[in-house]
Amino acid sequence: MQQMQTGMVNQQAQALMTEPPKIMSTKDHLYVKDMLSWNLLAMKKMHFFAQQCQNPDVKAALEQAGQMHDRHYQQLLQQMQQYLTQPSQNMNQ
Repeated sequence: MQQMQTGMVNQQAQALMTEPPKIMSTKDHLYVKDMLSWNLLAMKKMHFFAQQCQNPDVKAALEQAGQMHDRHYQQLLQQMQQYLTQPSQNMNQ
């Protein structure tokens, strides 16, 4: 029993990635594209609701949330641009 648990822990430790892989599959590409869309939509919604809000504390929280989604969008976009520099090596693997 203990050997089985130790084996599972070792497998989990080996599965951790410290950096993204150099190859992006089509499935990965579609998932990142969805994440970009979700973050862009969330950013737009936070901006819209912040403009409608009368309470300054709520408005500030909404603006902060919108900025967070903008940062996430920019980070994902930068990650995607790395793959676009070498499209023949990175797509459809």
